[in-house]
Amino acid sequence: MLKDLGVHKKGGVITERNPEYCTIRTRIPAGMITPEQLRGIADIAERYGTDAVQMTVRQTIELPHMPPEQLDAITRDLSTNGTPLGAERDEVKNVIACTGNQRCIFGNIDAVALALEIDKRVFGREMPVKIRIAVSGCPNACTSPMLNEIGVMGKIEPIRVPGMCTGCGTCVEYCKEDAIAIKKGISVLDSSKCIDCGVCIRSCPYDLLKSSGPYYLITVGGNRGRHPKVGRELVAVRSSRAASDVVEKVVSWVYRKAWSGRLLADQLDDLQFEQFAAELRSQIPDEDLFRTGVIAEDISADTAI
Repeated sequence: MLKDLGVHKKGGVITERNPEYCTIRTRIPAGMITPEQLRGIADIAERYGTDAVQMTVRQTIELPHMPPEQLDAITRDLSTNGTPLGAERDEVKNVIACTGNQRCIFGNIDAVALALEIDKRVFGREMPVKIRIAVSGCPNACTSPMLNEIGVMGKIEPIRVPGMCTGCGTCVEYCKEDAIAIKKGISVLDSSKCIDCGVCIRSCPYDLLKSSGPYYLITVGGNRGRHPKVGRELVAVRSSRAASDVVEKVVSWVYRKAWSGRLLADQLDDLQFEQFAAELRSQIPDEDLFRTGVIAEDISADTAI
């Protein structure tokens, strides 16, 4: 059984260069915080003697130069404020997200809602390695999901209503990947260039570009750090519930299989990642599993986009 070693041993408490002080990291899933909670953090910071707080790259707020002898009181106040102690050590850290389709014109999924659900399921779990999770609403990847141990990216596959394209070229103009061209008066997609961002669907003035709905691409084993690595594609699923389920299964797999002292990115082969991926895909119901082109399989190559 895990022992409670006291608040000073928890990951959200970070010893500073001057060991007379520590930094307190908060838990703010998806970086979403209310005005009342912001005022509460400001009050706590002033109460315990710091003149500034810092926003972190993982969408949390840190209180620097906190007195270690006041840790119990500080963490109690933060918890009451709804911004409890965060995570930093070998555990699941603050889950981050972009604004997703709540506000961003490029968003394909509700990234914030998904991040909040994942946070409820796995935040703070003690792990053999650090687990950073990022959710991005589209392939613009503002949160760099592919450079996190677990990344989720919202995508959408374009499908054109066959025989209806006017050849206006609007989709060609908006496609940043140069994946679409007008040939013989209709738009033709080069699938090797398409990244399923969905911009062409929203750009079509005649609403002739459709989709089977958004899907969630999940990657594993990314890392920023000294030697950045792009995560490997694990699976693509059709619902936020399925995406949350997959993320939770990845966390459990890492907990059971990974070794301490090495980044997850450096031990995927030793952990037989491909075997795990195959087994996981076989467990996902067909209605949840995304397979590219399945919805458009009856559309010929010269009319599908």
